[in-house]
Amino acid sequence: MSDNGNNTVDIELKNVSKSYWIGSSEVEVLHGINHLIMGGEFVSIMGPSGSGKTTLMNLIGMLDHPSSGSILLDGVDITKKSQKELVNSRRRTAGFVFQQFHLIPSLTAYENVALPLVFAGDGEQDSVTKAMERVGLSHRIGHKPNELSGGEQQRVAIARALVMKPKILLADEPTGALDGKTGEMILSLLKSLAGEMTVVMVTHNSELGAQSDRVINLLDGKIIE
Repeated sequence: MSDNGNNTVDIELKNVSKSYWIGSSEVEVLHGINHLIMGGEFVSIMGPSGSGKTTLMNLIGMLDHPSSGSILLDGVDITKKSQKELVNSRRRTAGFVFQQFHLIPSLTAYENVALPLVFAGDGEQDSVTKAMERVGLSHRIGHKPNELSGGEQQRVAIARALVMKPKILLADEPTGALDGKTGEMILSLLKSLAGEMTVVMVTHNSELGAQSDRVINLLDGKIIE
């Protein structure tokens, strides 16, 4: 078990499989995944397109249910939670960063970062300010997305993911829309967050993946050594 004093969480996957139905055909995306990610680790999930990377990340982040198997967060089986419990757990446990920044153009950086707090009905000012400071953008809080560079927009997106103080940060191709130098800056930021929380990154980029603590390689829905 991890020490949750530093806001991390162990992620244990036990015989996890995931299938989808396309018409009358069942497509198995993940096959019997068994794995342990320790609290505070920075882990990359790598593999070719269609290998199940994003599906695995979505299961860890409680955006989807496995077809079979169990997912334990610090020993608690999230697959046994009701939909309402799952929504609440996801809101309190997981932060998400995507390749496309998904910022609302009409809102300032500050307002974009505050959105999860607004939806949760939490007070906002102190948490938003701290999240913006954490990503080095205190000076840009009043700017709208079209006034920010791609790297700054992604840092706003990361601040938005951090504002609820998640135990797990899930990043799906977070550097995919950025140039190499800016991508390295985003990776450095993610590396600095590991330890404070568990960081799981999906990436096609082997150079970026190699900079994480560990790489989980997927092929045809299975972990390969």
